[in-house]
Amino acid sequence: MTRHAGRGTVIIMDDIPRHIPQIGDMTLADFPAELGLFPLDEALLLPQGRLPLNVFEPRYIALVEDALATSRLIGMIQPRPLEGMDASIPPDAEEAGMDDGYSTTPPLYGIGCIGRITTMTEREDGTYAITLTGIARFRLLRETGLRRGYRVARVDASSFVSDLTDSEDDIPFDREGLLNALHDFCEAQGVSTQWDALRQMDDAALLVTLPMICPFGTAPRQMMLEAPTPAARAQILRSLLDGTGQEPDEGASPS
Repeated sequence: MTRHAGRGTVIIMDDIPRHIPQIGDMTLADFPAELGLFPLDEALLLPQGRLPLNVFEPRYIALVEDALATSRLIGMIQPRPLEGMDASIPPDAEEAGMDDGYSTTPPLYGIGCIGRITTMTEREDGTYAITLTGIARFRLLRETGLRRGYRVARVDASSFVSDLTDSEDDIPFDREGLLNALHDFCEAQGVSTQWDALRQMDDAALLVTLPMICPFGTAPRQMMLEAPTPAARAQILRSLLDGTGQEPDEGASPS
């Protein structure tokens, strides 16, 4: 569509198909079968959440570059704690075609979250500051090797198709009880927070924001990621806050 305005010409091309769909229009078909992974301990990305990342390692700079050149999607996932675990080459590493450097690579949890790069700043030294917006959780099927230094895996998001739908309007949880527990937790831990902003959030946004910002360890964060519903996530979060920072036994950590 073309519209002339005075001496200039304004060209409006609203019928050109997008290379990448808008986040709200994404379906399972828009997720690649293989995904570059960004393993990061105690980093929780939930669907509809926003996670800022400082990217400076060469392998993850390569991951960001490759994601920007394709779907802008990255698989955020936590490494499993190594205490009491065999940190040698995983049983399927040879089958997956890992190189010799894989023996120092930690095993991963079985579930992560697909994030899309929605903001990016390149610094003068070549490093990046990016923000990932959570789209949907995924199940890690198997790792397929290394690409330009970063780990790549086959993933499946079909179990979490509900993450692509609109947020629940009525989530059955005790909002005031949760905020009171958060207040007590923050006082006990000497942590400050922006109460006015939290109280203005709707229920869905609150149950995305709080799990991501509360200072819990790897296993509790994974439990909240794997919670089947926002209400179940709220229950886990409440139990963590009521425990004044006491985290679940690592031996009971999720998949």
